[in-house]
Formats: sequence, structure tokens, C-alpha cells
Amino acid sequence: MKRSSGARLCAVTVAGALSLALITGCSDDGSKKDDAKGAAGTAASTPASSAPAAKALGKAELEKLLLTQGEIKGYKVDSGDATLPKSKSVVKVDKAECAPLAYAMAALPPGETDAGASNTVAEDKAASPSASKDAVSSLEDAFNIATTFVGLSSYDGDGAQKAFKAVTDGIAACSGGFGITADGEKQKITKVTAGKASAAADESTAFTAVADMDGEGTAKFNVEVARKGGVVATFYAINFSAMSKGGESKVPAPVIQAQIAKLK
Repeated sequence: MKRSSGARLCAVTVAGALSLALITGCSDDGSKKDDAKGAAGTAASTPASSAPAAKALGKAELEKLLLTQGEIKGYKVDSGDATLPKSKSVVKVDKAECAPLAYAMAALPPGETDAGASNTVAEDKAASPSASKDAVSSLEDAFNIATTFVGLSSYDGDGAQKAFKAVTDGIAACSGGFGITADGEKQKITKVTAGKASAAADESTAFTAVADMDGEGTAKFNVEVARKGGVVATFYAINFSAMSKGGESKVPAPVIQAQIAKLK
């Protein structure tokens, strides 16, 4: 028997934000809060080795650096408390070198730090209503929304540079894929390829993860990671409409640009 679309979406949640299962009703606890350029795909304006030593920011300080409602036109900002994992302990990866990628896809710190903050930024179609449409078109538009999971993490000294390098190293090391388990849900990433980063930061990289949709095709997810000073920002998006058509869930450039601009 073919699994329902809800079950397929549930499988994809582990590949991405991991906690998205809470959105699609696949979790037992709906209120739980607990690519030479190649592989690196990096656009660095400041070499990591020349960056000044940094002092880690605390969680409260990082939360102030996250985008808030009204700071980015055409998008709705949510705390993400009910949809984003709060700890790396709930994310298990079968290849240690791939863990930074999995964390980036879950808005968790990709490096060695406990200082992190996250939220979600979703397109607000209601803010820019189009002309009247038929019911089918309206329904399609309802699902054609990119929800971006944004994570910020801070590090002492050269920790941010090391965290960023862990991601770029992981892109190359995990090209053949890896497995993830979160909250009992298992997901197989079959391929990882480097992408083109869009963030104007000290260092930035991007990759595309291809996820097995439980035997019913694949889905592609774009992820971007950027470092500005001692802060690393991760961006991962899900667009159900794009997924259903075999396309890619891309991170909206305005979200990346606005968030990086807010970092100090």
C-alpha cells in the first residue's frame, strides 16, 4: 500500500528541520519544544585565519539578532518554539562528519557551542494578495510557501571559523549521503552537492541535500551557511508545493540578506 502524502511529508521532516514533524502531525507530542571551489562552495571576503578573536554571545544576545516581525516585508516571523529542536541530543547521524550538515538543517549550531538561537521566517502571501483565482489555484498557492528555519550560533576565539569549516568539509565528505534519526523518525539523505552561496558575509557556503521520500521519489533541499565574525547563521527551507512537483525547496534570498545584515 502506498503511504499517504502526510506520511511522506513526515519522512522528509527528518531530512530537514527534523522537527517539522510537529507541523505535519507526525510527532507524538505536538507541543514539543525540546560542490575546486567545489565542495566548499565558499565566497569568503575575509580569510578565516585573519579574522579577529571573538567572544561568544549568549542565547539572549543571539535572540536579539534574529529577525523579528516587521523587519522583513512580505514575511511572517515566528519563534519556532513548537517546531524547532532545542538540543543536538535529539538528532542522531550515522556519520560523524555529516553531523554539522544535519545540525544546519535543523537550525542547531553546526560547531562546538551551546550558544544558539533559532526561529522561522515564512512567506506571507496574504501580505501581497493577487487577483482572484479559482479554488485549485488558491489551494496551490497555500502550499507554495517557503518556510525558512534560521539558526544563529556564537563561538569564542576561532570557533566560528572552525564551525564553518566543519560544514564545508562535511559537504565533500558526505557527498554519498548519510542517515539521520530524530525522535524515532529515520531519514536517508542519498546525495549532497555543493551549491552557490548568496550571503554577503565573511564566509558563506551552500549545499543541496537529496532525500529519499520513503521509496516514492526524492526531494531536494537547499541549505546555506554563513559566518559573520564570531556568529554562524544557517538557513534551511521547506516548500511543500515545490516538493510535490519534484522541485527544490530554496531559501529565499531576501531572508538571508536581511538576517546577515542584522548581524554585528
